[in-house]
Amino acid sequence: MMRLNEVRISAGSVSFEGNLSLPDYAIALVLFAHGSGSSRHSPRNQFVARVLNNSGLATLLFDLLTPEEEAIDARTAELRFNIKLLAERLVHATNWAKRQQQTRNLRIGYFGSSTGGAAALVAAAELAQQVGAVVSRGGRPDLAGAALPKVQAPTLLIVGGEDDIVIELNEEARDHMRCKVKLEIIPGATHLFEEPGALEQVAKLASSWLVDHLGEKQTLGRND
Repeated sequence: MMRLNEVRISAGSVSFEGNLSLPDYAIALVLFAHGSGSSRHSPRNQFVARVLNNSGLATLLFDLLTPEEEAIDARTAELRFNIKLLAERLVHATNWAKRQQQTRNLRIGYFGSSTGGAAALVAAAELAQQVGAVVSRGGRPDLAGAALPKVQAPTLLIVGGEDDIVIELNEEARDHMRCKVKLEIIPGATHLFEEPGALEQVAKLASSWLVDHLGEKQTLGRND
């Protein structure tokens, strides 16, 4: 069974809406960090989340910006590149999840897309003892800057084969990382993975990576 909950996450003086999906006997919780004006309603992230849920992973999709901030960002595109702010919000959401009865005992993973990929890495570096795996989809890990060599969580970078500039940026970021890191390039895919079958490949790779690295210390199995 799947429990679907609408939640509100406090982050200092602001709060955000989120969607928490909890499969029975979840082995871990994956928080989604998006960018480029996206939200928890992103059909791409929702698709990936469903695949993760089917693999036994709980997911939390939430808005990194308040409605007022989203209105500003829609005009200026400035906040989606404020990696420090996005990472702080992700840290708040992680700490919130660790306080909730339903999720406090679950291991934590991140799934970041676009500039959210950088935010996920910055947050993972700050919460090194809590975050067990990171996946970036079409992300900008290069924007994580000085946090890159501090990341300890095994990290999977997924980029479309036709996304030439982002491939280069991911390669540069990978070379600055000291943790286990892998770059997967999906042939024929562009930045948003809109080609037939491309997003399915993303979801499959992400699911395998997260289950492999977050399921190692599970305390409840499906046969318990």
